[in-house]
Amino acid sequence: MMLGAVTYNVLKDWDLDTLITKLEEARFEAVELRTGHRHGVEPSLNAAERSKVQQRFERSRVKLLSFGSTCDFHSPDKAVVAQNIATAKQFVELAHDTGAWGVKVRPNGLPQGVPREQTIKQIGESLREVGQYGERYGVEIWLEVHGSQTQVPAVCADIMKTANHKQVGLCWNSNPTDIVNGTIKPSFDLLRPWIRNVHITELADERYPWRELFTLLRQSNYERYTLCEAQESKEPERFLRWYRALWKELNRG
Repeated sequence: MMLGAVTYNVLKDWDLDTLITKLEEARFEAVELRTGHRHGVEPSLNAAERSKVQQRFERSRVKLLSFGSTCDFHSPDKAVVAQNIATAKQFVELAHDTGAWGVKVRPNGLPQGVPREQTIKQIGESLREVGQYGERYGVEIWLEVHGSQTQVPAVCADIMKTANHKQVGLCWNSNPTDIVNGTIKPSFDLLRPWIRNVHITELADERYPWRELFTLLRQSNYERYTLCEAQESKEPERFLRWYRALWKELNRG
């Protein structure tokens, strides 16, 4: 496993050069650029600007891993879903042009008055469409385990079964709903076939079984990234060094 960071929220106010420099100094190995943050790497960039971003990362020790979009596909309004699919495809093109592996999307709930199965089917089919587009560009689509109802592991498993596309996977999100009777193992085992990325949050929060998560990831031969997604700090450089030290301790086995 390797350590990276999501720009949400510790890194949200750094421009791209500062972001890369600070992550290098803290010995982080990758980053997920969340849309709307100061880094400014968005689908609106032209070809020359995209090439410049790719070259900047190629000169660094930090990998541009993914883009954290806010695209979701649960709305009962078909026009809204279509727009989110279109935006996700724009992020796919951006990922291809800048050298990123993946695009993160999310569910954000189950609309009231709509049968659960209908929404799950809609999300899964939307993911399949975006995954098919991603396949053309060599870009993976990662569904974040997210949303008050949709973060329930069984819901995400049903979505993945519906999507059923090799380019589509999950981003484990380290949610309280992972925990069942003090353990995350049943949730992890259920979702493991689809886990392509991992968000880790406040490692000092003892309510979440971090040691167990790291053990399960190692035992499953997970060899990708775990990304820090933590609340902003008044001392971000110091926080990153502290976070890496704690990550190393949890990853010792």
